[in-house]
Amino acid sequence: MTRMGQLSRIGVAIDSELLEKFDVLIAGRGYTNRSEAFRDLIREELVQKNWENPDRQVVGTVTLVYDHHVRMLNEKLTNIQHDHFHNVLSTLHVHLDHDNCLEVLVVKGKAKDVQTVADALISTKGVKHGQLTLTTSGADL
Repeated sequence: MTRMGQLSRIGVAIDSELLEKFDVLIAGRGYTNRSEAFRDLIREELVQKNWENPDRQVVGTVTLVYDHHVRMLNEKLTNIQHDHFHNVLSTLHVHLDHDNCLEVLVVKGKAKDVQTVADALISTKGVKHGQLTLTTSGADL
């Protein structure tokens, strides 16, 4: 179990209209107080900052939607994954309908290497949509 550090109280001046919009936003997301919402916003910025360092260790997912009837596409995607086996931890393959498949890959490694494998997969002819979502292992938060 990780322990939270000592809490510090701060004062923040925010335009009333902006605060009202923020309150509506966080209520819609299920927050019961502003403090946790502010902490999550700060964590999100810290995680994004980590991605900017190409040598920083990251984890994430690559989500692909593609037409499995495209000639040799399955083989190409599999070959890319094998070429980057040290960055691909796991895959999930789902048949969406007769033509389309969804593949989700769990990836880990240096930010630059994870971006390279994601770019290779997403740019493969026949992939209709792809997205890399990076996050943190949580060790630095």
